[in-house]
Amino acid sequence: MTEVATERETATTTKELGPEEERVLIRDIALTAEASTKEGDSFFLITQKWWQHWIDYVNQEQQPNNNNNNNNEGSSSLSGNSDSPGLNILKRPSGIDNSDLITDGPSESNPDSGVEIHDTLLEGRDYVLLPLQVWNQLFSWYGGGPALSRKVINSGLSQTEFAVEVYPLRLQLLVTPKADRSTIRISKKETIGELHRRACEIFCLNMEQVCIWDYYGHRKHALMNDMDKTLDDANIQMDQDILVEVLNNVNGTASSGGISFPDNGFADKEAASVLLEPSKSSLSIAGGLSANKIASRGCSAEQLQNQSLSYPVKELDNSYGNSGVITRGASGGLTGLLNLGNTCFMNSAIQCLVHTPEFARYFREDYHQEINWQNPLGMVGELALAFGELLRKLWAPGRTPVAPRPFKAKLARFAPQFSGYNQHDSQELLAFLLDGLHEDLNRVKHKPYINSRDADGRPDEEVADEYWANHIARNDSIIVDVCQGQYKSTLVCPVCNKVSVTFDPFMYLSLPLQFTTTRTMTVTVFTCDGSALPSICTVTVPKQGRYRDLIQALSSACSLKQTEEIKLVEACAIRNHLIHRLLDDSFLSLSTIKDDDHLAACKIQKSAKGNVLLQLIHRRQEQETSDAQKWKPFGTPLVSSLPCDDDVITSGDIQTIVQTMLTPLLKEGIEYSDNSDPSASGVAKDPSDRSSGEVDASRASTSINKVLPKLPLQLVDESNTCIDLSVGDEKAINLSPASHMVVYLDWSSKLLEKYNINYLENLPEVFKYGPITKKARTEPLSLYTCLEAFLREEPLVPEDMWYCPQCKEQRQASKKLDLWRLPEVLVIHLKRFSYSRSMKHKLETFVNFPIHDFDLTNYVADKRSSRSQLYELYALTNHYGSMGSGHYTANIKLLDENRWYNFDDSHISPINEEDVKSAAAYVLFYRRVKSDSSASDAAGSRRFRDKTSYKH
Repeated sequence: MTEVATERETATTTKELGPEEERVLIRDIALTAEASTKEGDSFFLITQKWWQHWIDYVNQEQQPNNNNNNNNEGSSSLSGNSDSPGLNILKRPSGIDNSDLITDGPSESNPDSGVEIHDTLLEGRDYVLLPLQVWNQLFSWYGGGPALSRKVINSGLSQTEFAVEVYPLRLQLLVTPKADRSTIRISKKETIGELHRRACEIFCLNMEQVCIWDYYGHRKHALMNDMDKTLDDANIQMDQDILVEVLNNVNGTASSGGISFPDNGFADKEAASVLLEPSKSSLSIAGGLSANKIASRGCSAEQLQNQSLSYPVKELDNSYGNSGVITRGASGGLTGLLNLGNTCFMNSAIQCLVHTPEFARYFREDYHQEINWQNPLGMVGELALAFGELLRKLWAPGRTPVAPRPFKAKLARFAPQFSGYNQHDSQELLAFLLDGLHEDLNRVKHKPYINSRDADGRPDEEVADEYWANHIARNDSIIVDVCQGQYKSTLVCPVCNKVSVTFDPFMYLSLPLQFTTTRTMTVTVFTCDGSALPSICTVTVPKQGRYRDLIQALSSACSLKQTEEIKLVEACAIRNHLIHRLLDDSFLSLSTIKDDDHLAACKIQKSAKGNVLLQLIHRRQEQETSDAQKWKPFGTPLVSSLPCDDDVITSGDIQTIVQTMLTPLLKEGIEYSDNSDPSASGVAKDPSDRSSGEVDASRASTSINKVLPKLPLQLVDESNTCIDLSVGDEKAINLSPASHMVVYLDWSSKLLEKYNINYLENLPEVFKYGPITKKARTEPLSLYTCLEAFLREEPLVPEDMWYCPQCKEQRQASKKLDLWRLPEVLVIHLKRFSYSRSMKHKLETFVNFPIHDFDLTNYVADKRSSRSQLYELYALTNHYGSMGSGHYTANIKLLDENRWYNFDDSHISPINEEDVKSAAAYVLFYRRVKSDSSASDAAGSRRFRDKTSYKH
C-alpha cells in the first residue's frame, strides 16, 4: 500500500533544514528512487510554479548574489526581504498548492486521487512528476496538497520501458436497456475482468447478468469476454464508449428494446487526455532515473551530484497539446509519434515519408550496404540509420506511440536550425531530410568531375539526356530513384537576346498560390506644377512584370501629357525619410517592390536637353534633450525637374519651383504675408519664364493673387555644405554635372500651420493586407493554375542576376521553366507563407487539388514518351493557425486498406476521403499511377492503380 505523508506527520518534523540541506537530501532520495523504480510505483504531480520556486530557493546559497550568469534557465523571480544591503534572499516556499492543476467541478471516479485534473496539462509547463519518497519528504516539510498520485506502467513496443500514467483511460459506460450512464477512470493496464467488476459495482449488477462491448463510435466492435486481457491490448481508447448489455435472465439473451442514450456531447469530445510520454521533468532535476527506467530529457542524477538543482523549461507546442494515443485495428503503419514539444512539424513530415511505399519497403530491408560512410556531403550514415530505425518502429506490430527522441537528437546534431523546441517549417525539414538521406545513401562513392556543356543549338532531347546522365554519375540513391525529376530552364538576356538552356534536377516543386497573373499596386501621385492635390492611384500590373509596366499603367491612369513623365520614388522611415531609391531602371522586376513599401510618383516636365532632378527633403525640429532641438527629416521626399537651358539657376527660381510644388497643400482661409523684402515673395511663377513674373493660370490656378510665404530652403552643394536659399533671390546657383540636386525644406511650427502636410506623411502601402473576404476564401484555386504560374516566364530577382556570356555583364534575364522528366513520387509544396521586410503572412487560400487522376501529360515538354503522366495523392501535410504558433498534421492513405487516416502526433483516426481537401493543405505527395500497356493506345483506356513495387 502506498504510504503518503499526512498533515499530522508534518507536525512531528524535526528542526527546519536550510536550503542547501534540503537540496542534498532530496538529491539523495532521488538517487535511491532511481535504483528501485518498478511497475506499480507511485509518482505525484506537483505544480510547476511551486516546484520552480523551491528550486530557486534551494539553489540560492550557491548563487549568493542571485544575479550571476549561471542562473537556472526558467528560474523564478520570487524573492523576499533582504537581510543585508544588496543581497536578495528568496523566501522559503509556503505550503504545496496544486489547486491550479485540478478542476473545480465534481470529480469522476478515480480510485487513486479522488480529484480530477485538467485535461490539457503539459509536463514541464504545468507540472512535474516526483517519486513517492520525494513527495513524502517535501510534504513533511511544507504540507499542502492535494496529493495527486499516478502509477508507473510498462510501455513501449517491448513493454520494458516505464512511463507514468498521468491520464488513465476515461470511459463512458452505457447500460442497455436502462439507458443509464456513468463515467469512470481506469488504467489502460487494467484487465477486462476489472472493467466488468467496476461496471457491475456501479450499476448494481451481477457479473453473470451482463456482457460488455467495445462500443467505439457507437458501433459494436467486439465482445469483451477475455477477462485476462488488458484494456490496452483490447485497443480501448481515451473517451470512448463501453456498452454494458444486461442479459435476459431466462434465456441468457440480450433484453429487448433499442439502444437510446441522451447525447451529452461526450462521444464527440476531443480526446485531449493522454498517457504522457516517459517522465521528462522532475527526476532530470533531482537525480533522474536511468534511461532503461523512466526516460528523462535532462541530465542524470550522477551528473547532478556536484551541481545545483535546475530545470530547463522548454517551450512546448503552444497551440495544441498531445492528443489521443492509439488507433483502432491491427493494421501496420498506424503508430503515432509523441509530440516532444513543438515537434508536430517534424512528426507530420516523417509520417508522410514513412508511408511512402518505396521508402517503407527499402528501409525495412537490409539497406546498410548502401550507406555511404565516406561522403563528405552526408552525415556518415547516421541520419539514414536514425530514420530507418524510426521507420521500423512505426511499422512494427503494436500501436503504442513512439517518442522520436533519438531521431531528433541526430537531426539537431546535423541541422542545428532544428534544435531546441521551437516551431519550424515542415517543408524546410522535409527538404533537409530528402537531401540528407540522399547523401547518406548515395551509391556513388567517388564523384567524378563533369564539365557540363551548354546546349549550343543541339536538340533538347540530346542535351536533357546528357545532363541527366551526368547527374546520375554523381548522384544515385533511393531518393533519386523515387523523388527526383528534371526540368528545362531557359534564360533570355533582355539586352542581346542570348538564349541559354540547361536541364536541372528537382526534388520537389514549390508552387505559388496565385489566382491571377496580375498584381494590384497603390501609388501616391504628386503633380509638380501645382495643378492638383496629391492623389492615390491603384493600378493593375503583371505579377511578374517590370518597372516599365508600372510606369505605363500609372501614365494611363493619370492621363499623362506628352510633355510629362513620371518618376517613381521609394521612401521609408527606416531610411530616415530620405529617398531610398529612384525606380528609374525600366528593366528591373516589380518583385523588388514589396507590399509594405510606400511609393510616390512625381509628374515632371520633359526636356529635350534633359533635366536635373531636384530632390526636396522635408525637415522639422524635434526635441533631443531638455534644452536642445535638431532638424530631422520627415514625410515623403518630392522630386521636380530643373530646366537645363542654362548652366546657372537662381535661388529665386528654386524658391518658385518649390512653392509651386507645395501650392495645392496651402490651407484655405489663411492670410499670407511676409515681412521681408516684397521681392522675396510673391505669386508662384514658372521658373522658365523669368521676365514675365506672371503665373500660368493652367498650372497654378488655385494660387492666383495669393502671396506665397517665403520658404526656408537649404541647398546641399557638391562639398556637402548647406547654402541658404531664403536670402536673396538673385543668388546664382551653378548646375553641377550631377543628375540631381538635394534641397532641404525646414518646416517651422509657424509654417506648418499654413500647409496641410498630411498628404506628405500618410502614404498608403503598395498593398494593404486586410481581412480575407468571403469571396476570396471560397473562390476555388486549381492546383493546375498554381503549376501554370510556376512554369510561366518571369524575370529573375536582382539577387539572382545572370551573367550573360555574350554581353559579359550581369543581366536580369527572363526565366522560363518546363517539366521534362517526372519522378515516381512527386512532392508539391504550396507556398502559403510570404515574407516582407516587416510582416509575415500566411495565405489561407483553398487549393482544389485532385486526389485521383492528377494528369500532367500536357505539362511535360519531352514528347518522346507516349505514356500518360497520371498521379494519385497518397499523403499530405496540413498547417493550421498562424505562422509562429500553428500546428501540423498529416493525412495519409494506407494503400493496403484503401483508407485515409489523420495523423495528429500520437492520435490517429480514420477520415473520409472528401475531408482530405482543406485550406490547410501544405505539402502534397503524389504517386505515379501505372496504366495498362496493352490498352494504352486505345481511346478511353482503363487505368488502374498498381499496388506492387515500382522498378527503378
